[in-house]
Amino acid sequence: MTITSLRRQLLAGEKTPAAILGKLAGEISSRDTGKTGAYLSYDLESALSEAANADLSLPLGGIPIAIKDNINVLGQPCTCGSKFLEKFISPYDATVVRKLRAAGAIPFGRMNQDEFAMGSSTENSALMVTRNPRDPSRVPGGSSGGSAAAVADLTAIASLGSDTGGSIRQPASHCGVVGLKPSYGRVSRYGLVAFASSLDQIGPLAQTVEDAALILQAISGADPQDSTSLDAPVPDFLSGLNDGVKGLKLGIPKEYFGEGIDPGVRRNVEAAIQSLASQGAEIVEISLPHTEHAVAAYYVIAPAEASSNLSRFDGIRYGHRAGNASDILDLYQKSREQGFGPEVKRRIILGTYVLSSGYYDAYYTKAQQARALIRRDFENAFQQVDAILSPVAPTPARKIGGISDDPLQEYLSDIFTIAANLAGIPGISIPCGTVDFDGGKNLPVGLQILGPHLGEAQLLRVAKAAEIS
Repeated sequence: MTITSLRRQLLAGEKTPAAILGKLAGEISSRDTGKTGAYLSYDLESALSEAANADLSLPLGGIPIAIKDNINVLGQPCTCGSKFLEKFISPYDATVVRKLRAAGAIPFGRMNQDEFAMGSSTENSALMVTRNPRDPSRVPGGSSGGSAAAVADLTAIASLGSDTGGSIRQPASHCGVVGLKPSYGRVSRYGLVAFASSLDQIGPLAQTVEDAALILQAISGADPQDSTSLDAPVPDFLSGLNDGVKGLKLGIPKEYFGEGIDPGVRRNVEAAIQSLASQGAEIVEISLPHTEHAVAAYYVIAPAEASSNLSRFDGIRYGHRAGNASDILDLYQKSREQGFGPEVKRRIILGTYVLSSGYYDAYYTKAQQARALIRRDFENAFQQVDAILSPVAPTPARKIGGISDDPLQEYLSDIFTIAANLAGIPGISIPCGTVDFDGGKNLPVGLQILGPHLGEAQLLRVAKAAEIS
């Protein structure tokens, strides 16, 4: 079920793209529908039409790739897991989808997510619950929970997700798959429904590091339709994948190994670090001193940007429109009240508050200053080391329905992933064993590897070494 193995079979004539799609549709029907709940929808007829013309000579020729439901695919729903867009059909392809098609891939399936990507469990989806295939009583993580769960459940070969504060890496960790957040600007955001524009990034979830590298190769590059995409050379992410870690310096941030980490998570992550050391890497303790401000800064900046971005959902131009409104203001209020879920409303209100007169400097400006210090911490660290190693999350996946009445407890679950988004650097989650936790058995744990900005090639090299250890 890896891209690499399926490509060999396709080129050898042992399989056809249509046969792969038929197999996936059968697996979705038997294992996903009414069970895992990773797929919001899929259009087999459209995918089979593309499969009939698939160019197998291309790097991803004939390979179906599932797409998170906040990334636009022409003619397909794009609900963002929200009632507001429940009936919306996309009129265009996102740049990443266009690039996947150009590489021969077939977009197939719309994956469940936390509403407008706001959440860490996929419980905030307004449309359905997604369950963790490793333990159906538990969350798959979020917000790209559907994208991770489908790959883990083998109902998708690979998928695209989006990562604003850990939304690719954390569900990858919880579901036991590979999840890569590229550097900010490496991949175009055109066609991604914006949550926080200075933090959002699209990336792959896959079975293996090599598969993630193949997808990253296809979707990277400058895009004139996205002013934040970088006109930087795209290296061959596969060429040095097997070069190993001998001679590399790998940093261990002391701030990421303090209190609050489950002992089993710590044990597995430390074992993975020792394995890399045994392969010739030098392990160096480092400090990221402003880590303690990351969660607070993020939950000011991200809601502020969400407040601005989600103002376009007004019940006038597209999406849900309330009936029986007495005037235009009443229409706005009723449409947003009915269309948005509680977490989205919470973040819009918080973001509007921190941007309001009298509070902008006290909160938003201070958060941006903290962000600058966090970015500088990483710049200083990468003058000493080639990559940074840490847990992805303090604990494995928790039980469905276990959200505290205090949202802060859920926000703190992103404590190890948020800083990479604030700094704009790449990060990847690699499975590194399993633990028993809170009554659950053999729950996946992820090792997080962070690299310098635009340093994905070396990041993938370290990840590959960690994968085979």
